[in-house]
Amino acid sequence: MKSDRLLSLLLLLQTRGLVPASELAERLDVSVRTIYRDVEALSAAGVPVYAERGRHGGIALLPGYRTDVTGLTADESRALFVLAAQGAHTALGLDAALGSALRKVMAALPAPHRPAAELTSRRILVDPDRWMSGPRAEVDLDVLDRGVFSDRRLALTYRSSGAPAPKAYTVDPYGLVVKAGVWYLVADHEAEPRLFRADRVHRAELLDEPVRRRPGVELADVWDLLRTRVERRPAELTVTARVHRDRYDRFLRLHGDRLTAPPPARAAEEWTTVELAFAELGELRPLLAMGASLEVLAPPAARAYLAEVARETAALYR
Repeated sequence: MKSDRLLSLLLLLQTRGLVPASELAERLDVSVRTIYRDVEALSAAGVPVYAERGRHGGIALLPGYRTDVTGLTADESRALFVLAAQGAHTALGLDAALGSALRKVMAALPAPHRPAAELTSRRILVDPDRWMSGPRAEVDLDVLDRGVFSDRRLALTYRSSGAPAPKAYTVDPYGLVVKAGVWYLVADHEAEPRLFRADRVHRAELLDEPVRRRPGVELADVWDLLRTRVERRPAELTVTARVHRDRYDRFLRLHGDRLTAPPPARAAEEWTTVELAFAELGELRPLLAMGASLEVLAPPAARAYLAEVARETAALYR
């Protein structure tokens, strides 16, 4: 609807200042010509909006102009209160700020929408942690957060997965990402994109040097690249196994992401044969938790590895 678009345009200008018409058109999924027509409509309604011509021009509001949040729909009002997920705001020290912000939004909402928004906060709960993920180490995001928002370089003492000891890194941060309850610093190290798990940072120091990000590259771009690398990690080891019907559903929950092909929804026979992909033998250990309900059939190296791990475990209990 045009009225929704005009409100979105007004709020963008209020929060961003001078914005190129082409960027506004992209954000609102309309043409540049439509943006200029919307600017004329806002001006006719008494909003002090103007256009600056030239290479560095754009659309802007007169300094000091503000508007209240009064155009929210019922669904938009509810969506704001679903955002109050536990975990992310706590880690950033923003719990109190979030509560204060939501109270202000509630006061500004149209009266008919307030009961639905308040009920949403009581009926919808977002828990970012996975089941049985175990306790996590305390994460201090303060220095990382300041590095991200002050556009300064960070000196990290960081232990990579599987590394015997932490190493020193000087990085150029793009931002912070929380995925399934785990915080990551997305940064360049020697102009190459890297992921740093916040709970593996032993020490972080904010440097006086300005950040050296690659021109035109944003956090979302680097995160998409790094996430794709992790998800498409080459599988050097393909394992054939059979799973008993009684534990088939549990197997799919625990190891379904390892399957090389979509599995049958239900086990038709007593045993179902599956293929799984792993990067190395060490990743097979969790399969032993299935006990006698899962048997690795091939390759021989995988069977030998699991047999050795099982022997070492059994020896502890003799």
